[in-house]
Amino acid sequence: MINFRPPETRTRPSVGSSSSSVVTAEKALSFISKGWQEVRSSADADLQLIKNRANKFKNLADRELENFINSASISPFAVPAITASTTTAPAEIDFVKKLRPKLSEIRRAYSSSEFKWPSQGKLRIDLSAIKNAIVAEVEEEEEQEKEREREIWRKWRCDRLKEERHFGEFDWEPIKAFKTRLKELEVELKGSSSSPAEIFEVIKNSEFMGKVKSSLKSICKEPEDAKGVPPLDVPELLAYLVRQSSPFLDQLGIRRDISEKIVESLCSKGHSKLLLNSLPGGGSSLIDGEIMNDELDLRIASVLQSTGHCYDGGFWGDSTKQNLEGDKRHVAIVTTASLPWMTGTAVNPLFRAAYLAKSEKQNVTLLVPWLCKSDQELVYPNQLTFSSPEAQELYIRNWLKERIGFKADFKISFYPGKFSKERRSILPAGDTSQFIPSRDADIAILEEPEHLNWYHHGKRWTDKFNHVVGIVHTNYLEYIKREKNGALQAFFVKHINNWVTRAYCDKVLRLSAATQDLPRSLVCNVHGVNPKFLKIGEKAAADRQSGQKVFSKGAYFLGKMVWAKGYRELIDLLSKHKTEFDGFHLDVFGNGEDAHEVQCTAKRLNLNVNFMKGRDHAHDSLHGYKVFINPSISDVLCTATAEALAMGKFVVCADHPSNEFFQAFANCLTYKTPEDFVAKVEKAMSSEPQPLTPEEQYKLSWEAATQRFMKYSDLEKVLSDETSLDRRRRKGMGKSVSMPNLEEMVDGALAFTHNCLTGNEFLRSCTGAIPRTRDYDKQHCNDLHLLPPQVENPIYGW
Repeated sequence: MINFRPPETRTRPSVGSSSSSVVTAEKALSFISKGWQEVRSSADADLQLIKNRANKFKNLADRELENFINSASISPFAVPAITASTTTAPAEIDFVKKLRPKLSEIRRAYSSSEFKWPSQGKLRIDLSAIKNAIVAEVEEEEEQEKEREREIWRKWRCDRLKEERHFGEFDWEPIKAFKTRLKELEVELKGSSSSPAEIFEVIKNSEFMGKVKSSLKSICKEPEDAKGVPPLDVPELLAYLVRQSSPFLDQLGIRRDISEKIVESLCSKGHSKLLLNSLPGGGSSLIDGEIMNDELDLRIASVLQSTGHCYDGGFWGDSTKQNLEGDKRHVAIVTTASLPWMTGTAVNPLFRAAYLAKSEKQNVTLLVPWLCKSDQELVYPNQLTFSSPEAQELYIRNWLKERIGFKADFKISFYPGKFSKERRSILPAGDTSQFIPSRDADIAILEEPEHLNWYHHGKRWTDKFNHVVGIVHTNYLEYIKREKNGALQAFFVKHINNWVTRAYCDKVLRLSAATQDLPRSLVCNVHGVNPKFLKIGEKAAADRQSGQKVFSKGAYFLGKMVWAKGYRELIDLLSKHKTEFDGFHLDVFGNGEDAHEVQCTAKRLNLNVNFMKGRDHAHDSLHGYKVFINPSISDVLCTATAEALAMGKFVVCADHPSNEFFQAFANCLTYKTPEDFVAKVEKAMSSEPQPLTPEEQYKLSWEAATQRFMKYSDLEKVLSDETSLDRRRRKGMGKSVSMPNLEEMVDGALAFTHNCLTGNEFLRSCTGAIPRTRDYDKQHCNDLHLLPPQVENPIYGW
């Protein structure tokens, strides 16, 4: 602490200095006294204020405690009286009863006159009594709860012991019967000799053992049909094995008719002895191919039924097919090309999707390939490219909208594709089936199934979809034979096509007999023509009926300018009969890889052919031509031929299986020899075509084509048939008393082997696949907004 010392005051000595100093001291004392009185009065006022506030707080506390005590006795805290004597006045809670004395004691304590505030100026209330009362109450309730639990446990143990004590007296009928049988056996044993052999004999012949045997026989009862059914002999086993192995033998080059003859020969050896034993009444039948198969099936079924065999499905089968919910089924159409590439596999699947969706009985998705910009420049005409799938989808829908008279409500999706310059076609990159969601995996239509599955490495189509239909568009064998070592290549491609279509398709439709004979296939034209061409034909017929001249031009040919599209045959025919065609003029429209070579060859041979760029067949400049010449024998079903017939033109084409559908039309002129070709061209140029009849118009329409497709692809049956067999097949619940279907097992093995081989990059490259197309690349990921392949499919085959 710093001591403060006031400064000394120096005064001058004067007269009367002592009296003045006395006056000054009195004034100072008077000032100090007055100041102290003011301080004291101010302190008294503050103390009184504090006391008043303390009394006010005490009164407030008294009222709150009084309200709390009174509220504890009214209805919100009251409980109903337990005894009848207390029903008139509600009883207070025990907790409040115990708490009230403590509260009263606290109230008396701080309300007395002797109560003094603490010297520190802090108000402290000792609530330990309330705390002790609450703790005691809680402990007492916990102890009562534990006592009740112990009482319940003691009661349960007593009941349990009573049950165990009286369990032997429980009157359960099976136990009682079993004890009775044991007592009977014990009585029989007491009356017999003590020899072990005799005791065993008594047990064996006892009534108890007899009843046990009869019970076991009733449980393991043999079927009555087992009596008198001899087992299969070696010829029958071999016959069944050969018949079920026919798909595999077909892959080895052994035709189906040879397999049937082997089966017939094996069955005929044991027919008189064993085969007839399984037939009802022992009747006989002719040893015919179809009848022999039926009898063999009966024989196998009877032997299996006698053994009680129950088969749960194929070894290679997959029971994960979708059991779709909702009223509508879903159809996914997968094709190998897309507009603006004007090829049959781009145009026809587009119309098929539109007309299938027109009925509104099923949802439809069209899955087309997406090409990166570098491939688009090689494929699409007139340097037309798209920056995104949405832009290409808009182009496709606008093109379709201009040609049909209804709104096509279907979905368009894209899968990654790569253009092969060597094959001049688009090949899928990655697993195409993954771009159809599992919820929509119901029915698949594979346009060109062999093409889609040459290098397919992914989910098996028939495992993911309930029904798979393949439509064969292209005669690949005819194209391959024109290449170097074509015969050898065609041999391998033929068997590969058989392999993949058998493994991945339930049904195959061939547009004409020009294609190879594939497994589970039949010939049916399921293509129609653009409605716009039929309208052009109707207008031409109306104009001619009114006296106007419809056809002012001569002959023309339209097609992609590659040698395999008929240009080789056309140049050969024109050059061989150049003198007969003196003055004949032919216009050719087309673009393609062989355009320069084709034009140079025609110019070198001095043929009267005028080459022009390719254009849409419905272009106004083509309406005036009267004769369409198509000498191609590599087509399966030429779309341009159908369009020319729909426009009311003459068509001159070869007498070939690819043109068999068109031969019934009056304006179709077919030829067999080069001389016949000259005669048919002269006839067409010198006469007028006949108008199409209503029947011919309908036959060419997409309505008729869709109806044929629904019928011959079994799609009509699949969409409407909801039998229990089909439902069990989709749900994987079916059981059948039959032999495992060896054909399905072979198909599964073929699919598994194909999947393993296509997973090897070296084998893919050796067979002509585009390098690194087992999975889509980074550019496809960016264009289609896909996850990288290593994220989408982290585990692959070898």
